[in-house]
Amino acid sequence: MIVAQIGSNESADYQSIQAAIDSIPEDNTQPITIFIRSGVYNEKLHITKPFITLIGENAKNTIISYSDYAKKQFPSGQSYGTFNSYTAFIGTNDFTAKNITFENTAGIGDEVGQALAAYVDGDRIAFMDCSFLGYQDTLFTGPLPPAPVIPGSFKGPRENAPRINGRQYYENCFIKGDIDFIFGSATAFFHNCTIFSNDIGKKVNGYITAPSTAAGQAYGYVFDSCKLISNAPNETVYLGRPWRNFAKSVFINCEMGPHIISEGWHDWNKLDSHNTSFFAEGYNTGSGSNFTKRPHWIHEIIDSAYYSREKVLSGEDHWTPWVLSSI
Repeated sequence: MIVAQIGSNESADYQSIQAAIDSIPEDNTQPITIFIRSGVYNEKLHITKPFITLIGENAKNTIISYSDYAKKQFPSGQSYGTFNSYTAFIGTNDFTAKNITFENTAGIGDEVGQALAAYVDGDRIAFMDCSFLGYQDTLFTGPLPPAPVIPGSFKGPRENAPRINGRQYYENCFIKGDIDFIFGSATAFFHNCTIFSNDIGKKVNGYITAPSTAAGQAYGYVFDSCKLISNAPNETVYLGRPWRNFAKSVFINCEMGPHIISEGWHDWNKLDSHNTSFFAEGYNTGSGSNFTKRPHWIHEIIDSAYYSREKVLSGEDHWTPWVLSSI
């Protein structure tokens, strides 16, 4: 199945990505690949069918772009909220994307609020050589926490859905944002990714992660062999903070630039999280990786084997997403 933009001289089955997805049966059980030709597709994608693979010609020129945002209002006057602001909603299992950029162009959070490039909620989901571009809350790795702090404030496609601890894999991806721009409750493994923190002209220019890992969940975020870069001044970006008290985020074998604040982590004024969260680092390099300056409640990884891809993602079905790199 091939998608090409309206006006393209290339042959194609569909002229929009959503039209191609809509053509797939709701009860699909067979792997289906959609090839997307280069172009900027101004679409708000909604994907709930399993066993779909999206492959672009290359991430630089195959772009899915939209500009919804949390402060935007529906005709009723109700605001969109964070979880209706997505460019792409991926709420299914067994989904793969390769060579695609997902972007939200709404702008900085001070002006528009949260603006998701991707809302990803499912199990056995993999992204290879993809980019996620935004500002505040660029990439949401669902599920949602069990309940919002303010009742009814989640608003969005999965507000009342059962929470599933899904596994997500990101390889050779570029992720750009500022405030809490990788956040959520999933077990997610980031391998050889570039994490870019925006300079938004503040004393604190952001927090890379804001996990909401469920109590008792073995893993949250694991960043392995990633590169943390920025155009922000030195010591203005935190590695993360706990969206919920059992948050888990680990950086191993990563290169950390000088934009990382020396204490590394913020507790979001949740003193209980010192005992319940698990933020950890090990074998990192770069001027932002000085572990001796981290707070006492941050853990140092001595044995990294526990955080291998196999252990983090395999589960009972022994899912091995890296074999998909041969697609």
